[in-house]
Amino acid sequence: MDDPRPIIPSGRAFATGNSARLSPSLLSGTLGAMNRCTVLGLAAFLVTAVALPAAPSTAEVTPGDVRKGLRDFYAKTARPDGSFRPGIDPDYEGMSDSAYSDLAPVAYAVVVHKTFGWKLPDEEKAKAFLLARQQEDGTFVNIGGTVDPKSAAGRAYNTTMAVMALRALGAKPRHDPLPIFDLVLKADYKDLPPYMTSFFPLAYLASGKPIPPAADKKIKALMAQDDDGYLHEHVAATFHAAHYYRLVGEDVPKGEAMLMRTLRDQKANGSWLLNSPARDRHATFDAAFIIKQLGGDRPEARKALEMAAKWSLSCRNADGGFGHFPGSTSDADANYFHVGTLVMAGFLKPADPLPRDPQLLGWGHLFPAKK
Repeated sequence: MDDPRPIIPSGRAFATGNSARLSPSLLSGTLGAMNRCTVLGLAAFLVTAVALPAAPSTAEVTPGDVRKGLRDFYAKTARPDGSFRPGIDPDYEGMSDSAYSDLAPVAYAVVVHKTFGWKLPDEEKAKAFLLARQQEDGTFVNIGGTVDPKSAAGRAYNTTMAVMALRALGAKPRHDPLPIFDLVLKADYKDLPPYMTSFFPLAYLASGKPIPPAADKKIKALMAQDDDGYLHEHVAATFHAAHYYRLVGEDVPKGEAMLMRTLRDQKANGSWLLNSPARDRHATFDAAFIIKQLGGDRPEARKALEMAAKWSLSCRNADGGFGHFPGSTSDADANYFHVGTLVMAGFLKPADPLPRDPQLLGWGHLFPAKK
């Protein structure tokens, strides 16, 4: 969202622990605190980086295997209060978004369940859990996680994720959440990292309103592209720009150049790992979105997505969950981004009919591709 979702350092947060994820110190270099790898996860990545394994054939794992594994993972990580642990081990603190905010695991669990038309273990408790985290000023807060809930990054990340998840659950926040985004754009927008851009239209649209013209103008000013369509030599920042323009219903600037660069950057094993692990944690999902949206049904786009699916399957573990990289611990955040890649590649079929406003669920894995 890579990890941009968090954007702020994703979500792709600053996305994320990785991408998700406003202060320059928080966001510097990588996508923020959410992007920090555990020692074990980093070691696993470094091992695979030395000799990247060939991704297994998708014939070795069926869509049914993946679905069953995910159901088992969520059954084991569901908490009595309606939330979810980031991993099966109670002591696992998560990686990327899951480490960044304790709202991430439940939000991504909601997204995955709604993608396939599954019922959560307890939807009413999940709603209550999210609603209880909203403050009177409209902001949603995390209690666990590395982000400061009072920071601009934390408020923007938590509020976007909660509003998106509540919409998917058919619930509305108790208080208007949009004033927080107005405040951020007045005081902090020039310091925002390039992976936070699409959080704004997503939050507005999930709240039932288009992003205001003044806010739209400010965010677009942050998305300066190179000639090849990329932003900052980073597929996560580039993804968020593509996602932004798709959300607001406009053509993606330099879309053809962006598509060609993304296709060229794919690794032989199907992934897009061009930078440090933290910076590219969600890179394969990000690239898959760009290719799906801008490449449509082109043969080269179909081939790239097929390769991406094989790499995502190589990140699947025996416990039914997915790690961010082959061999890394199954993680609630990784589950979403690999599921999203597999859906965009056509390996996993979403519910039929799709959930309401599928383009507003997660980071665009169900976004209808332009013809």
